[in-house]
Amino acid sequence: MNISELLLAEFRREAEMTRKVLERVPSDHFSWKPHAKSMSLGQLALHTAGMIGGVAELFDARIREVPVVPLPEATSVDEILTTLKQQTAVAESKLIAWGEAGLQETVRITNQGATMLEAPRYILVRSILFNHWVHHRAQLTVYLRMLDVPVPALYGPSADEM
Repeated sequence: MNISELLLAEFRREAEMTRKVLERVPSDHFSWKPHAKSMSLGQLALHTAGMIGGVAELFDARIREVPVVPLPEATSVDEILTTLKQQTAVAESKLIAWGEAGLQETVRITNQGATMLEAPRYILVRSILFNHWVHHRAQLTVYLRMLDVPVPALYGPSADEM
């Protein structure tokens, strides 16, 4: 397997685990926050569902200015799952289109013109696209635990599914 095939396989596994977590988000707690500085559950769930496509779009160009990311609150679990389906399709299409050559290209992300990140696309895919996505999914599992919602098994059994 080459790098693009390995990344695509990993992406599909992570997408499935993300869907399992997002399906458990209780709509009656969308406005709940564990702390005043935290995103609400509805914001975090919708951000987790949608960020993957947006980040893939960001890395599609060789040079791109970091965008301001809006954080609206979800209105339904259906909206969250629909967003996940749409945005994972965007990200998957980018991963396929980049192929081996595109993953080797250097991408530069700027903030007000100053270089913030510069690396081969495959490095940014692993560190920002995947790891950032998993980070937000992990935050969601903590929110679920705090709300006494059973946490799904992801990389092995969870305390709720043993």
